[in-house]
Amino acid sequence: MKLPATTTLLLERQDDVLTIILNRPASRNAMNLTMLEELHALMAAVGKDPSLRAIVMRGAGGHFCAGGDIKDMATARSQDRQSQAEINRRFGRLLEDAARQPQVLITLLEGAVLGGGLGLAAVSDIAICVEDCRFGLPETSLGVIPAQIAPFVVQRIGLTHARRLALTAARFGGEEALRLGLVHYTEVDNAGLESRLGEVLEQVLRCAPAANRHTKALLLATGEQPLQGLLDQAAETFAQAVTGKEAAEGTLAFVQKRKPSWAP
Repeated sequence: MKLPATTTLLLERQDDVLTIILNRPASRNAMNLTMLEELHALMAAVGKDPSLRAIVMRGAGGHFCAGGDIKDMATARSQDRQSQAEINRRFGRLLEDAARQPQVLITLLEGAVLGGGLGLAAVSDIAICVEDCRFGLPETSLGVIPAQIAPFVVQRIGLTHARRLALTAARFGGEEALRLGLVHYTEVDNAGLESRLGEVLEQVLRCAPAANRHTKALLLATGEQPLQGLLDQAAETFAQAVTGKEAAEGTLAFVQKRKPSWAP
């Protein structure tokens, strides 16, 4: 598919992997309304592309994302409450869409990972950071609340840790992010970051594309649907998968001791 034109994002596609670079380095890639809308439209577009198997999201200039743009926040104060609420809710919809993206979403984290940036990390399937990252939920120190971010942070690290971080606006580094379960890997430097990304992408691409999409949907539905109905639905999806082309190719590749056709 043809990628949409963007002004705040750099897009690089290599085979089955799309890299999204948040590109407002002068503001540590703080998210303004333009970036929000471009990310939302991009996620919707690429979600319909079955040939795309993984999305890597990272930031330009040594930072991931410093949260919401303070200038936009100041402008929002001049609008009525309904407009303010709708703008805020748009970011929540982006987090919902990113969490449910059919592709594997990998966040590569450097520098500032604050507010909305931390929210994006929290909804990714795999998060990789460098040790000297600075994570935090600074909203309460600015007199506002992490309205759309908080539920996803709670899902990621649990209520007790989310309460401590949100109610203190404390900053923390990569090692604590790993301990909390916010990230899956922490690396000493950028070379380690890139090496780990290559390793993770190789693992992802060994998995069958449709099988990964269905598995992600099943995992996300856990806790949202009654167990019996979820397992009934999973059984139907399994039956479709086991009689489908991917299972036939995967089984044959195993017997023939070769890589399946989808593996690099």
